Amino acid sequence: MTVNNSLNGTAQSEILNAPFLKTLISQIRGQDSYGFYRNWTDELILKPFVVTKQKKREISLEGEVDPATQARIMVFFRAIAASIEKETNLISQVVVDLNHEGFGWVLVFSGRLLLVKRTLRDAHRFGFDSLEKLAEEGEQLVAKGLELAKTFPEASNL
Repeated sequence: MTVNNSLNGTAQSEILNAPFLKTLISQIRGQDSYGFYRNWTDELILKPFVVTKQKKREISLEGEVDPATQARIMVFFRAIAASIEKETNLISQVVVDLNHEGFGWVLVFSGRLLLVKRTLRDAHRFGFDSLEKLAEEGEQLVAKGLELAKTFPEASNL
């Protein structure tokens, strides 16, 4: 892969400026202790999150969930937690429980308050149709988490 690779051959600078995608990219770069992504563009870093319907059909559901897919799931929800933290100044944590068949759940919580809960099915095929869908889904989950954090601030502080 080269630095000049782009998703679908087009530059999508507008969508890359979405707040959630910026947080997602910062989470990925922040966990890159070996500098693997140092020379990669933001678009190239987000490319594994885009999985078309055709590509999803090609992914086998047999066997263990790929470690790279598990890492993408975790970083996606850590970006949601980080976005909520930025807005509320409350420490948020992520728990992912995923079995070998690709079923499980994800919790994002702060204190005793459950901010986001998501059931995972077919985790082997985790991904979004486009960067726009990725940003939209992330923003929706962040908005729901923020609404709960603002509605029940006392539970977050326990």
